[in-house]
Amino acid sequence: MSIKGGRKGLAMGAVATAAAGAALGAFALSGTASGATETAEAAQAGKHAKPTIVLEHGAFADGSSWNGVISRLKADGYPVVAAANPLRGPASDAAALRSVLDHVKGPKIVVGHSYGGNVISEAATNDPDVKALVYVAAFLPAPGESALELTNKYPGSTLPGTLDPVTYKQTDGSTVTDLYIQQDKFRHQFAADVPPKQAALMAAEQRPIAQSALEEKATTAAWKTIPSWDIITTEDLNIPPAVQRFMAKRAHAHTTEVAASHSVAVSHPRLVADVIERAARATVR
Repeated sequence: MSIKGGRKGLAMGAVATAAAGAALGAFALSGTASGATETAEAAQAGKHAKPTIVLEHGAFADGSSWNGVISRLKADGYPVVAAANPLRGPASDAAALRSVLDHVKGPKIVVGHSYGGNVISEAATNDPDVKALVYVAAFLPAPGESALELTNKYPGSTLPGTLDPVTYKQTDGSTVTDLYIQQDKFRHQFAADVPPKQAALMAAEQRPIAQSALEEKATTAAWKTIPSWDIITTEDLNIPPAVQRFMAKRAHAHTTEVAASHSVAVSHPRLVADVIERAARATVR
């Protein structure tokens, strides 16, 4: 009985040991498979990492003008930064934007609206991480050109008659003239296809641009070496459509025309986001 019992115990122990070994083996295999899957997924995610979209607003606006575009880009998985534009002059504003570009690591798509086009054209020059430029109802100046000069190249801008200048003294005694759009003329001039209540908020929140910024000449043009996309607004009263087409053609930009006001990022955020994503897909592999 004792021998039988012992043999039976040994047999049961062997079975238990085998079962435990099998379980451990299965666990090890499961862990290996899980680790391999995670590694593969991480590699795949890294392979298809999306570039950061850096947005630069223009005059008479602020970062909130990109809200509708940002929500769509983020929903599609893009990291987004809406930089604050000082609106003091292309050279100093480009230096501010360049500090943002240097801080954001990896590939970037840089987007500029209106006067923001002057800024991105300078800030992105010689930056290998900037894979594409997207101009949204924007200036694409060549070296030696100013925003004011380009605006007047063809007729159609009614901006001068809507401006509200404010002059003040700086601590060094020099004077600066800031330009606003008169609030009662803002919607017609800047955002005719934006709902009235929203346009009224935009008018109240607008940030002024230094008059000298519109007169300052560009020194570089990143669009000469970086692939560019351009959204041309055919109902624009700030930058005439003929001027926008001239600049886009000169830059060999991929163009999209839309019947929209100067505030196309507010009135057509899906279209603007689509063009940005198109630029990203075409240039970042």
